[in-house]
Amino acid sequence: MPRPKPPAHPGLPSREAILDFVRTQKEAVGKREIARAFGLHAQDKIALKGLLKDMQDAGELEVGPGRTLHKGGGLPRVTVIRVVEVGDDGAIAAPDRWDHPQPPPRIRVIEAKRRAAFGVGDRLLARIEEQGGGYAAFPMKALAKSEEFVLGILRKEVLGYRLVPVDKKARNDLMVSDPGDAAPGDLVLAEPGGRPPRQHARVVEVLGDPFAPRSFSMIAIHAKGIPHRFEDNVLEQAEDVARQPLGDREDLRALPFLTIDPADARDHDDAVWAAPDFDNPGHFKAIIAIADVSYYVRPGTALDRSARARGNSVYFPDRVVPMLPETLSADVCSLVEHQDRGVLACHIAIDPDGKVVSQRFSRAVIRCVTNIAYEDAQASYDSQSGEFLPLLNDLWATWAALNKARTAREPLALDLPERRVTLDDQGRITGIELRVTLDANKLIEDYMIAANVAAAKALEAKKSACMYRDHETPGREKLIALKDYMETFGQNFAMGQVIKPATFNRLIERVKGEEYSEQVMEQILRTQTQAYYSPDNKGHFGLSLGSYAHFTSPIRRYADLVVHRALVAAYKLGDGGLSDADAASMAKTADHVSMTERRAMEAERDTTDRYVAAFLSTRIGETLATRITGVAKFGFFAQVVGLGGDGLVPVSTLGDERFVYDDASRVLEGIETGTRYTAGMRLDLVLAEANPITGALRFELPLGEGQTRPRHDRVHRGRRIGQSRVPRGVRRGR
Repeated sequence: MPRPKPPAHPGLPSREAILDFVRTQKEAVGKREIARAFGLHAQDKIALKGLLKDMQDAGELEVGPGRTLHKGGGLPRVTVIRVVEVGDDGAIAAPDRWDHPQPPPRIRVIEAKRRAAFGVGDRLLARIEEQGGGYAAFPMKALAKSEEFVLGILRKEVLGYRLVPVDKKARNDLMVSDPGDAAPGDLVLAEPGGRPPRQHARVVEVLGDPFAPRSFSMIAIHAKGIPHRFEDNVLEQAEDVARQPLGDREDLRALPFLTIDPADARDHDDAVWAAPDFDNPGHFKAIIAIADVSYYVRPGTALDRSARARGNSVYFPDRVVPMLPETLSADVCSLVEHQDRGVLACHIAIDPDGKVVSQRFSRAVIRCVTNIAYEDAQASYDSQSGEFLPLLNDLWATWAALNKARTAREPLALDLPERRVTLDDQGRITGIELRVTLDANKLIEDYMIAANVAAAKALEAKKSACMYRDHETPGREKLIALKDYMETFGQNFAMGQVIKPATFNRLIERVKGEEYSEQVMEQILRTQTQAYYSPDNKGHFGLSLGSYAHFTSPIRRYADLVVHRALVAAYKLGDGGLSDADAASMAKTADHVSMTERRAMEAERDTTDRYVAAFLSTRIGETLATRITGVAKFGFFAQVVGLGGDGLVPVSTLGDERFVYDDASRVLEGIETGTRYTAGMRLDLVLAEANPITGALRFELPLGEGQTRPRHDRVHRGRRIGQSRVPRGVRRGR
């Protein structure tokens, strides 16, 4: 819009002229822009300031971020909004802050092409325009939780309060301008303000005692911005749909389905049945029955929008943040024993070599005969005893065929330990252990893989949209990094060969039994690309499969729900199928659920690290068996054997000998003694610090081992660190 003409007579513009100017500008304006637009001189600016103040007092103008001005009762030109509704026509938002008695305006969000779709609860920095008597928002930036709030511990000081962030990457504490109702020591969510070095924070939510049971997962929930409260209308809708009858379905209640899950499973979304095919000797038939979530959660409903925003369930040691309300996830959609449950059933026929030769899908009703834990299923099969042994024997016999096909295609065979935190009834840590992988685990995994492949191929046969689970071949840069890494162990990794999962399996087999074998597997894992969801089929490298989708967990993964809807629509199985609009926006949905999956993985990992640190916090000063996981010029990282939890050993604590880092070999080496610290090395270290809030650990060498007098004559916890140089068991330089 052209600038307004200066007034004919010197002096201030009218109130109406100022309001009209502010209203019609596309960019944010303040006193300076108004003065320039109306050609005001220096002597007029003092009077303008007074006029603008009068207009603010009268409610005609309001002050926004950066002392910008906007119409009273309206919205700033640039402001933060929060998405409150997502429908077929796009997203609707509301101002993140609204201090007026009238209801906040509804803002139509104009989504840019190729941008991942926004979900309910997303917070955006947006440019605001008035359009057709309402407002439209043009997003400038999606705000992550970590960007908009700081999670930390409130501390009291002589001159006030400060916030100690829980993020181990945070460099500085923040002065607190307004502690609200928080008390010193509370875990709080605070909104930062100002700029360094005068940055401060205002407490907006008190989360309680950071060391109380269940607090570690709450830290991750807030730090990662994971939606964890259901809106009332979502809960009400879940209650309503849970009461609907199952409708016309294929009746499979005569077949003895069972579920095999972890002992601490919160839900059961997959059941299996298998038996020899007596009409075709040597062949088998199996049915993988998956909770029919698409029957209850229909596209475009509040339930659907909520599930999509969450993307997936998040599992912590002390709680689960479900994708669906518990009425569905833990009740009517959970395949509990002796209850009729609606399922989407995948029927497959398997030849003696484990190849799936036919498949079909149906909406069915089943009644599970039991929910059994992996350990119990394995014990029953191994001892050839128990009430359900005939069912297990049939499952194992069919799995023997499926396992032949798995062996033939040679998927990636990484065997890395997974930590499991055990808690008592009060949520207190009782131990941390490594999960044991049994044949029962592998059996269920292979049935699920077979069903996932069948779903992808069935949709391809119908030329239907499909939400694929893609895992691409590692890129050349990562392969070169692996080659360089293997050379540090004297191992060769040839470039130029056709890279298959079997390529890495041969490498794993070659280092089996070496002390660095686990380290090599971790590096191979880092070499892999990140798996993701997409409507385009790129194959699954790790599983060595050409077509793969996620079908078996719609209770906890939105991607699986999309696949269910696609199957329902493609095979005309009733209501709740994939709509044309949802099929057209599948790329956006894929980007979104890929993001929520990464968010959940980070939250789960960070929470486990906090539990490990809490578990170890009672063992400060003890010497623990560790393994070096990484080396850098500032020190090396080590992990407690059998527990995990990476901790730093700063180079400054290694004594007054100078250590040099060799980037090519990734080794820290002492220039006087030749003492070397390399990845994979096992050595005993003293636990110096364990911070349950950040999950950070810090180690030091034991007294008298590998250290001369510390630099600057440092005293640690009242004790002087010892004098000798070379740790026991550490190799000398060549």
